[in-house]
Amino acid sequence: MKIICVGRNYVEHARELQNAIPSVPLIFMKPATALLKDGKPFYHPDFSNNIHFELELVLKISKNGKTIREQFASDYYEEIGLGIDFTARDLQDELKSKGHPWELAKAFDNAACIGGFIPKSQINLKSIQFSLSKNGKIVQSGDSADMIFSFDNLIHYVSQYITLQKGDLIFTGTPAGVGKVEVGDHFVGCIGDVALLDCKIR
Repeated sequence: MKIICVGRNYVEHARELQNAIPSVPLIFMKPATALLKDGKPFYHPDFSNNIHFELELVLKISKNGKTIREQFASDYYEEIGLGIDFTARDLQDELKSKGHPWELAKAFDNAACIGGFIPKSQINLKSIQFSLSKNGKIVQSGDSADMIFSFDNLIHYVSQYITLQKGDLIFTGTPAGVGKVEVGDHFVGCIGDVALLDCKIR
């Protein structure tokens, strides 16, 4: 199982971090050990003083595929869920300043929190509205219609380089509104009015 992630896939998020708008998808990966599921808490690591939350729509790949044409990409996922891409922003900034890869800031243990999934047949794929609340207050809200690169485009692009396999997860990017997590925070993620993700910070 692979965790494939997309950076800067919403214009406003790229702008809030003062990053350039990408012309092709920005891809990075997390190892299986980054997966945090079943409502388990996220334990704040000691190596960072600035862990950020980033809510994302997550595709669960349903069958193997390589060099998938965009017009057939929708055949390769049946469910959509929510995930939080936890990011050690201070560490990421330090690594970027040195021209180093981001892995230590993105791929650490439990940095890929996922919730439940719902069948894509139950969602309007042209406009999936989703949100994240922190301690009862909405801090992020997004719409898949605002993505720079669509689900199908991402599957096509990634599969040119990396064979997709059943069970792989694709984190499709976060909208604006990312911020710092604190011990004691409680996050709830929703697609529409359906709560799919619940995570407490300890």
